Amino acid sequence: MEYRQLGRSGLRVSALTLGTMTFGGRGGFSAVGTTDVVGARRQVDMCLDAGVNLIDTADVYSGGVAEEITGEVITGRRESLLLSTKVRMPMGPGPNDAGLSRHHIIAGCEASLRRLGTDYIDIYHVHEWDGQTRIEETLSALDSLVRAGKVRYLAASNYAGWQLMKALCVADAHGYERFAAQQVYYSLEARDAEYELVPLAVDQGLGILVWSPLAGGLVSGKYRRDASPSEGTRQLSGTWQEPPVRDQEKLYDTVEVLVDVAAGHGASPAQVALAWLLGRPAVTSLIIGARTDEQLRDNLRAAELVLTPDERDALDKVSAPDLVYPHWHQAATARDRLGPADYALLAQHLRDQ
Repeated sequence: MEYRQLGRSGLRVSALTLGTMTFGGRGGFSAVGTTDVVGARRQVDMCLDAGVNLIDTADVYSGGVAEEITGEVITGRRESLLLSTKVRMPMGPGPNDAGLSRHHIIAGCEASLRRLGTDYIDIYHVHEWDGQTRIEETLSALDSLVRAGKVRYLAASNYAGWQLMKALCVADAHGYERFAAQQVYYSLEARDAEYELVPLAVDQGLGILVWSPLAGGLVSGKYRRDASPSEGTRQLSGTWQEPPVRDQEKLYDTVEVLVDVAAGHGASPAQVALAWLLGRPAVTSLIIGARTDEQLRDNLRAAELVLTPDERDALDKVSAPDLVYPHWHQAATARDRLGPADYALLAQHLRDQ
């Protein structure tokens, strides 16, 4: 297992992270998975044996049950792993049971610590933007948790580029603890993060933790133009709508290339999709969660797969995002003075011209 530095921080995390959204299965999360304590312990054992050192969860997953299960299965081995969790989503019916106010952040952190059975959280994410709370209030509350020793590193998830840049600027201006990373959706099915978030990470020294790197299974090889996935598959069932598919034909084309590349390695298409992401700029770790032990075992092997430049180029071309303004204009008129962050999006397009 490769260990990568989380942005400019001194923390090193495994290239693969165990995701726990499948733990618990309460409410709407049952569409994702229903892993109980026994199954969760088995998956954690598999990951630790493979060298994974980071487990990612969130307070909202199954209404706190995922954190409780995680806390139970790591009892006695807390110091041998890193924990990531999140705050922002609704955790009750009250007017202050959601958001990124000082009240909810501190209450949410304390509740997560109790459920996880730990004294500290290694990486604490704000799970979503809150446009009704001043960013200064949010960052001040997060900074106080770091100073109190309850949180060690901060991260954002699902922010737009301007929102994340605003947060970084406010943190720098006030001397607050800065976000060390961001958690984003990024896959061969949708490379939207490359427009702003990946270049921002390169420029500002943020690590990237990727959620749903297989696009909810869409790029696992099960979805093909001439074949249907099995009954009960998450996307087929319609019970879970993340991520949305905007161009089904492009998805099928991408999967065909994945299948061809996988055949040449004796690997699964899922492994190839994960290996491709691990080679993208600023990507630190991919969060993998699985309904079954077999899926998890398959995904873990992606850490050992090395793609050739030609294979990467083929995957780049078939999945490349269209250039939106101002990027198409910059590709045409600013190529004489582009920097490393610019190339995170434009390199493929410039090679093709």
